[in-house]
Amino acid sequence: MMKVSARGLAEIASHEGIVTSRYLDSVGVWTIGIGHTVSAGPPDPKTNIREYSISEIMGIFARDIAKFEARVRKAFKRELTQAQFDAAVSFDFNTGGIHRASWVDRFNAGRDGAAKAAFMNWSKPKEIIPRRRAERDLFFGGKYGPGLANIYPATASGKVQWGNGRRVNVFDLLKAPTQKPTAPAKPTAKVGWLATLLNLIASILKGK
Repeated sequence: MMKVSARGLAEIASHEGIVTSRYLDSVGVWTIGIGHTVSAGPPDPKTNIREYSISEIMGIFARDIAKFEARVRKAFKRELTQAQFDAAVSFDFNTGGIHRASWVDRFNAGRDGAAKAAFMNWSKPKEIIPRRRAERDLFFGGKYGPGLANIYPATASGKVQWGNGRRVNVFDLLKAPTQKPTAPAKPTAKVGWLATLLNLIASILKGK
């Protein structure tokens, strides 16, 4: 069963970037980590406002990727190379459109040239064009990027602080143990002075 390679995971992370707390993406969807939204499952970035560790983010990423791997395996009738599989998962992770993309139909039909041309039909908004070109070149040419990504903080209002990013090697992050996100701590109930007094009296009476 085909899975995304380490180079493929690094490729996706480099396109998405890594944000350590929730933010609003280009179309106003609450997102966290490496492109994680509530549509992929918990945690819900809209309601989880804390900062996440890189270990937690990589754990969420690994779980999210598995769903897209299954979708890509189902969409293709032809055998894929590792680079093609990695590129297709990256495309679907970003668009969710693997099952309705005309380039996939054309590729399955053996029309590689037409598929390559149709790949760039998915180029909106314009900011996505460099990513789409990179995915196209990976799928049809096996060309991977260097595996570097930026880690950014975000403000409480959901704005990514692009000027405060730091460059990391994603391969190093993939080697580290992952961690499941921890649930927010439940607030402890406050005991009123009357309840405290009654508890004290009860303890005294028991002692007699």
